[in-house]
Amino acid sequence: MRSRGHHVSLLTTPAASIYEAARRRAIPTVSLAIERKSVSALAATRHWLSRHAGEFDVINTHSSTDAWLIAAASLLGTPVPPVVRTRHVSTPVGNNLATRWLYMRATAHIVTTGEALRQQLARESAIPLEHTTSVRTGIDLSVYAPRPRAACRAALGIDERPAVGILATLRDWKGHDYLLDAWAGLGDRFPNWQLLVIGDGPQRARLERRSVDEALSRRVRFVGNQDDVPTWLSSLDLFVLPSYGDEGVPQAIMQAMACGLPVVSTPVGAIAEAVQHERTGIVVEPRNASALAEALARLMGTPSLRQRMGEAGRRYAQENFGIDDMLDKMERVFRSVSLP
Repeated sequence: MRSRGHHVSLLTTPAASIYEAARRRAIPTVSLAIERKSVSALAATRHWLSRHAGEFDVINTHSSTDAWLIAAASLLGTPVPPVVRTRHVSTPVGNNLATRWLYMRATAHIVTTGEALRQQLARESAIPLEHTTSVRTGIDLSVYAPRPRAACRAALGIDERPAVGILATLRDWKGHDYLLDAWAGLGDRFPNWQLLVIGDGPQRARLERRSVDEALSRRVRFVGNQDDVPTWLSSLDLFVLPSYGDEGVPQAIMQAMACGLPVVSTPVGAIAEAVQHERTGIVVEPRNASALAEALARLMGTPSLRQRMGEAGRRYAQENFGIDDMLDKMERVFRSVSLP
């Protein structure tokens, strides 16, 4: 948005990783103590708005906490620009008076990161479709593109064994436990394959202990958070994300497809809008380690299938996942709600 001439400021808690990441990129960033819905967080929100609201045409909220804090501030008479609420996940929001006020009165427009999420809001919460727009998160296709696998592995110190990878925060609902269950059962059939677990999170220590306890350490490698995501993805032969929680369209799946990888995932949230079953990957039942293992085995044992699905996924990503499409749509939404 800044490259298109817009002024952008980010309001976030100082503890959030995006705070330092934004500062490193010279994005104007404001530190506010808005970790939770509280009186002090509301006071901090109102104080900032009372001094700076007039500088902005639109506020874009991204979670329940910031959406409610901004809405409550407006209810108390604090000046607030029109609000666009972006929903990234499929967590149910209910259908009660408070929620309808938040979504229909305090919010000028709602953006969902997948059509399935938009339809869910209409079906479960009676939010009119004309009050919502589906805008899939875009990725930079000049960055996320296939790179030479051998060179990437050499740069990262990854050995020559074929590799399955998962890129996700290590939370329980991302499905890492089911992946380890599946991986343990694949050891006899594919003993020379390795699993790369990319990312960090609250479940990492427990999952690493589990890997050691179940003698999976030689076949499973935890590499933590990585900045050079395209190089790591290009080092893989196959991508997996067995989520069973509330998802939109995970960026990791879009990034993997853009890098030419076939994907094994589940149909939760709006994942099926990216992973087309039997075309760009294989979709399996959530929390089903046996089905997950069989899907992985099909692709691990069939290089031609991996190549065909990976190429189809790359084409689909080029046609549907570009960041310019996202920016065009978000600009239209912002302009439609901003005051003249």
